Amino acid sequence: MNFLIDTLRFDENGLVPTIVQDAANQTVLMLGFMNRESLLRTISEGKVCFWSRSRQKFWLKGETSGMFLLVHSIRVNCELNSLLILAEPLGPTCHTGHESCYFREAQESEWVEIAPVLTDPEALYGKK
Repeated sequence: MNFLIDTLRFDENGLVPTIVQDAANQTVLMLGFMNRESLLRTISEGKVCFWSRSRQKFWLKGETSGMFLLVHSIRVNCELNSLLILAEPLGPTCHTGHESCYFREAQESEWVEIAPVLTDPEALYGKK
């Protein structure tokens, strides 16, 4: 697996954008960034782990909420500079309680919520 990781084209900060998609229904769940170590952790643990740019630390998706993303497969784009992970979400992916972080759609001149909240975020995190 190290050989495959060595072929990736990480950006100047050592990161690669990573899209997570529901393996069952193909819903795009979220976008995060991985560095070499978070990708290795994702592969070894079978749960999606990102590098948090804002907190400058590893972020195992679901470590606070229990809403992990279980890896089914990892794909790379044609230029070897972004990843697509097909995963099984164990509950809503977004911290807002939505299935996906992409729950708003451009309609006329505003963003309109097009998907329901599935879980109260306050119950998971104590705040929105």
